[in-house]
Amino acid sequence: TELERGGQCYFVVPRIAQLEEAEKMIRDLFPDIRMIQAHGRQTSGTAENNVAAFAEGNYDILLATTVIENGVDIPRVNTIIIQNAQSFGMSTLYQLRGRVGRSDVQAFAYFLHKTEAITEQSAMRLQAMADLHELGSGFDVANRDLEIRGAGSLLGTEQSGLAAKVGFDLYMRMLKKSIRQLRGLDLPAVLRTNILLPGDEGSIEVGTYAGSDDNSFKIPEKYIPDFAERAKEEGESRLAESTAKLVELTNYWKKTYGNLPASLQSELKKMHLHACTRQLGIDLVGMQDNGEGRMDCVLRSPGLRPRHWAYICSVLPKGLPTKGLDVVFPARFVNSAEDATIEGGKSMDLKSLLADQSGNEEEEEWDALDQEEGEAMKQIASAMNVKSLDDINNEEYPRFIIKDLGS
Repeated sequence: TELERGGQCYFVVPRIAQLEEAEKMIRDLFPDIRMIQAHGRQTSGTAENNVAAFAEGNYDILLATTVIENGVDIPRVNTIIIQNAQSFGMSTLYQLRGRVGRSDVQAFAYFLHKTEAITEQSAMRLQAMADLHELGSGFDVANRDLEIRGAGSLLGTEQSGLAAKVGFDLYMRMLKKSIRQLRGLDLPAVLRTNILLPGDEGSIEVGTYAGSDDNSFKIPEKYIPDFAERAKEEGESRLAESTAKLVELTNYWKKTYGNLPASLQSELKKMHLHACTRQLGIDLVGMQDNGEGRMDCVLRSPGLRPRHWAYICSVLPKGLPTKGLDVVFPARFVNSAEDATIEGGKSMDLKSLLADQSGNEEEEEWDALDQEEGEAMKQIASAMNVKSLDDINNEEYPRFIIKDLGS
């Protein structure tokens, strides 16, 4: 037993009212055992002092409720007994099990339950605890818990749902399909666009290179004198997800603080541009030699697909791409041996672009959409670390190009 090898034990019950009964049972079996309690109704500091005394080795068993599921790390304790385990949630069971096994000694976790009190869900929880015992299995435990209880309502108060009845995988596909339909333009989100233009033109970063100025968006102190109010409005501007939100903020400022000074109007132009680039999934902007002695402006959009550009063009005047703005898709995204370039201002075949639209409900198509979005998010996450377009291979990614923008 644990005591014979010089160790200590946790004995956990789900309710404070069950502590007295559990202590009587243990003392009847082991009259000479040293035992101390810890629970949430003890006077201030008592539970902490009792746990500390137990950690010092003054007691053999700590009889407790779930107050020990977090923050208790005693290497000498390598056995935990959980009474009425069917009454605990899966996350609690996982946390309690993690209280032991914190040394090089073999640990044991015993989940005791009443057969007559077992429900279908509690049986599944206990089975999951038996199955998921590898190191770092926390995510798998959370995923299994979601399968068992069902996902809650995103727009309501229900904390569990019907995922278990339709199957977790199918539920997630249905949820993703609904989100794509609501979003319309389902481009992966870009939190910030990394501007790599000479002299940091258009940048809103702070000190992007040694000796550079602070490029972050600022409201003139004379326009909003109060520091707290000014900081609040600056923060809301930086977090604006669309140009419409920026217009709403601008109208509020005009009404509250008066007409915008010229310097603020100039700064707001940058913010509007950044809102547009983020909505288009553009994570990098820079200049690149086109091989003809001129410089093209390249705007990388890793998540952009032909279906997205077709959707955007369909709502533009005359359904035409913007003149002067070309779009290049690598061959793998257009089922072609060569990259596809869509020139701005020229008509295009929308049907061919929509051949890969996300309305296809086939399993393979859903998996492809999930995979492509995941890959795009990896590139977007690393964009802020890019110092120059020469550091990456732009040919691999979808991109907007404004030709002959500089020399």
